[in-house]
Amino acid sequence: MKGICIIGSGHVGLVTGACLAELGNIVICIDDDFKKIDIIKQGIMPFYEPELEKLVRRNMERGKLSFSTSAEESSRNAEIIFICVGTPQKPGGEADSSYVEAASKRVAEVMDSYKVIVEKSTVPVKTGRWIRRTIELNSPNKYDFDVVSNPEFLREGKAIYDFMHPDRVVLGVESQRAADIMIDLYKPLGAPIIVTNIETAELIKHASNVFLALKISYINAIANICEKVGADVLKVAEGMGYDRRIGRDFLDAGVGYGGYCLSKDLAAFIHVTEEAGCDSELFRAVQRINNSQQDIFVRKVKEALWNLGGKTVGILGLSYKPNTDDMREAPSIQIIQKLQEERVKIKVYDPQAMQNASAILKDVEYCKTPYEAAEGSDALIILTEWDDFKNLDLARIKSLLKQPVIIDGRNIFDPLQMSKLGFVYRGVGR
Repeated sequence: MKGICIIGSGHVGLVTGACLAELGNIVICIDDDFKKIDIIKQGIMPFYEPELEKLVRRNMERGKLSFSTSAEESSRNAEIIFICVGTPQKPGGEADSSYVEAASKRVAEVMDSYKVIVEKSTVPVKTGRWIRRTIELNSPNKYDFDVVSNPEFLREGKAIYDFMHPDRVVLGVESQRAADIMIDLYKPLGAPIIVTNIETAELIKHASNVFLALKISYINAIANICEKVGADVLKVAEGMGYDRRIGRDFLDAGVGYGGYCLSKDLAAFIHVTEEAGCDSELFRAVQRINNSQQDIFVRKVKEALWNLGGKTVGILGLSYKPNTDDMREAPSIQIIQKLQEERVKIKVYDPQAMQNASAILKDVEYCKTPYEAAEGSDALIILTEWDDFKNLDLARIKSLLKQPVIIDGRNIFDPLQMSKLGFVYRGVGR
């Protein structure tokens, strides 16, 4: 059992804190946002993540997990301090590390004994060096400490499972003392532990996310070819996926990836690559292919409806992926805005993301059910593969639509079956 302080109670920080408490550690999570801390103390989560609320409530009741806005109080009994603050993207693509710097200064000011300072946020390579320098310059008492890079590999919607059942744990360390402490912390997970230097650990995170982005853009490029030659991208992906060197994961064609991590990390990696004087053309191609998918999809809608002006379109799914309410970089935003430019009336439904979407998307009708979104629409568009949508009453959907047109950006239905049901059905790469 270890004393742990988590700086930042966003998605990564809150999931990390709850899971480490579940493993038996004493964890305190801190955040500058008083309102956020207040609602978490009431057992209300500031975002949607399956199983998180239950995990937080259980460990609060057990006395293993608590929340505060005081860094000094929080770090007093902590041997390990995790920095889990945001690193948003700057206009030029570079990651903004100012929150990491501020957190490092805060740690330096309250440090009262040896600590292991863990960068959990996704950061550019060499950030660990800046954390050490910042703490050394701002620590009044000059206590000994170690910096560790421990990148997270959490998928939104499956974050609890990913933390408790990781493929691997990556530890970038600068001393054996820090390595031993961190290995002991993660030993209960029974996962392979990779111990390396800090720079290598930082690069593993970015390189992993960029490779996943590359796989998605690759299969989307293949999907576009499939449509031209009459092939089925799902069968292509299946045939590729059986090859152990490739694997099936992240070979789902659609309207492009979204979310906070892949887009931001790819842009940051391009910046790092070019700053190092290396060729970034491969990574820029990944970015271009992804960005083009929304334009290609809107053209698909035009082809299905002929003229868009004055038409009504129902949209199912707003979040960038299922099982989350996250709208950051969601493909739905660009697609809806492009349709609105064509004077299309938009009706939308999403099981979790409509509140977040309402701050971004204007002049749309928010519906209470998928069937309300379909009613009176000239077409139904699917942009997120929620399980709810896979089990729709399609006969009812057909009766509610003005025209039996479904444009499926996530390939959740079988084209032959949809044709038998009387739909004009368009998928991606099929």
